[in-house]
Amino acid sequence: MNLELQPLIDSTDDDFDAIYPDHIRQLARKHWTPISVAKAAAQFLVSRRGIKVLDIGSGVGKFCMVGAALTHGHFTGVEQRSELVELSRMLSASYGLTNTNYINANIISIDFRDYNGFYLYNSFFENMDPRNSIDKTISLSAGFYTTYGAHTSNKLSSLPSGVRLATYFTDEWIVPTNFELIDTLFKGNLKLWEKMY
Repeated sequence: MNLELQPLIDSTDDDFDAIYPDHIRQLARKHWTPISVAKAAAQFLVSRRGIKVLDIGSGVGKFCMVGAALTHGHFTGVEQRSELVELSRMLSASYGLTNTNYINANIISIDFRDYNGFYLYNSFFENMDPRNSIDKTISLSAGFYTTYGAHTSNKLSSLPSGVRLATYFTDEWIVPTNFELIDTLFKGNLKLWEKMY
């Protein structure tokens, strides 16, 4: 447990989000995982010491930071926006989180076999609703939504049984049929899955 970050994790989202610059904080309610959801998802994903979790579309690293502070897992965030990756790295370092890593890349280039837990907070949907995108620094299109979703589904489907997945406000077509729904929380918006075969 990270004692420096713990008071923020035990407070409100507004208090936690105060670590971010103003322009980032304004996006929090729509784009960044609430603390309560991050706690529940991280605790489900890290079922034992040494689990490696990939946050697909990690944004400002909030989920990774909360998970890394609360569990014995290692959290890697993949994010296309270099500004958000740099901010995530800087904040994780400033709070002494040694079990986080952030990759500036597109999900297409990530090898899912390096991980055994996955978190997905509707990362691709901004391609369907560009008016509510994080910023204008990456190309968006409805075709990307389908491409990234199908790629993620195919990669998850090929992983070994026992892999865990937590989805928050994510369309279920992205979850392969060989994953079983274990639990739902937060009015059904957080879904916890495990790969059966």
